[in-house]
Amino acid sequence: MPAKIPATVITGFLGAGKTTLIRHMLQNANGKRIALIINEFGDLGVDGDILKGCGDETCTEDDIMELSNGCICCTVADDFVPTMEKLLARENRPDHIVIETSGLALPQPLIRAFNWPEISTQVTVDGVVTVVDGKAVSEGRFAHNVAAVDAQRAMDENLDHETPLSELFEDQIACADMIVVNKSDLLGAEESEALAAKLKASSRKGVQVVKSTMGALPVDVLLGQGIGAEGDMESRHEVHHHHHDHDDDHHDDHHSDHHHHEHDHDAFESFVFERGEITDASAYAEQLADVIRAHDILRLKGFAAVTGKPMRLTLQAVGPRVDTYFDKPFGSDARITRLVVIGQTGLDRAAIEKALMA
Repeated sequence: MPAKIPATVITGFLGAGKTTLIRHMLQNANGKRIALIINEFGDLGVDGDILKGCGDETCTEDDIMELSNGCICCTVADDFVPTMEKLLARENRPDHIVIETSGLALPQPLIRAFNWPEISTQVTVDGVVTVVDGKAVSEGRFAHNVAAVDAQRAMDENLDHETPLSELFEDQIACADMIVVNKSDLLGAEESEALAAKLKASSRKGVQVVKSTMGALPVDVLLGQGIGAEGDMESRHEVHHHHHDHDDDHHDDHHSDHHHHEHDHDAFESFVFERGEITDASAYAEQLADVIRAHDILRLKGFAAVTGKPMRLTLQAVGPRVDTYFDKPFGSDARITRLVVIGQTGLDRAAIEKALMA
């Protein structure tokens, strides 16, 4: 049985920066073949055009599919499932599927759709990423242009038009595995810290809150969360009862009032740590989880040499969830432990290295 293909669901209101985030991800995919499903709607089909410009081998035009109808949960059987099946029937199946939805309908019904038998054996929800406009949210709005969001909602008769945006926002946060506070460069350091702390406090335990500018998130942070969200609907249920249990579509301007600039991931840093053998694999995994919690590390991956074991121990952590397995013999390779640590800028490298060495 081939491994399930991971799918990442990206949600957030119009103008939060989802398209910019996705475009950045495609341009920095490091050879990963990514298929994109865009929940298109009406004449707002601009995103498809923008994204089709990415066209390198990572994401060719064939890898971008649109769901024609705005409301996913009404059309699971005749739209979403066939789109997924078409993608899965290909010879060159994608390494990862990214689905961009709008923040106007709930991510929850979409996640449930992954339990459909035609899909559940082949795909798993790697994680739900909610993109928020940091500047707008810190000012008590939920979008840079609330009128534009409401106009978008009015155009789709499948959507619930009554629910306040604040409630839709709370449901996006309730479903998230990662919250991306975008446009954090428009906030002062204190303001952006306070907002990140507030979002962390109002989300489920273990949800990662990361800050970004122009959607520049390392692919290693965005993808590969390994959550399996479809098997965990209980903890991410809708906070509010909505008049329509409907899922819909999306759109993002790419933020015209903010000049576009290419920049490296200056908000993130990574370093490589090396040490000799460890003596106890499970004790070391627990030690890693403690270090990750203490220093708010986003990702940690690598391998370790365990005394008396000929096989290499692979270690992968997303936040404090650490997975380990023995993958291959060291053979003639040096028996060392080598870990890559990724986090937001400002990691206390000396303290982390000391704790990893212990």
